[in-house]
Amino acid sequence: MTRHVISVPPRPSVMMAANDTKRENGMDEMTIDREAMGQLAKALAFICGPDHPTTIALKAAAESGAERDIKNARTLFLRLKPSDRRAALAMINE
Repeated sequence: MTRHVISVPPRPSVMMAANDTKRENGMDEMTIDREAMGQLAKALAFICGPDHPTTIALKAAAESGAERDIKNARTLFLRLKPSDRRAALAMINE
């Protein structure tokens, strides 16, 4: 029996693959614009709560756009449970 894997790429306006060969914690390396970070912050406020460190970091990165804030927000986002990450991404892709 042959199994085929079908993958659906994320919306280009929200996320774009930066390098398909790199992986971090099982997730493709990707860049997220400031608007998407703001949307992710709102989604995570619903999923994890407004006081969650990742929610706060994403809000700060969306507001400031500073490289340090973006790196911190991305790191914290990748440390979330995979189900929370998928739920947040699904909310902003709708």
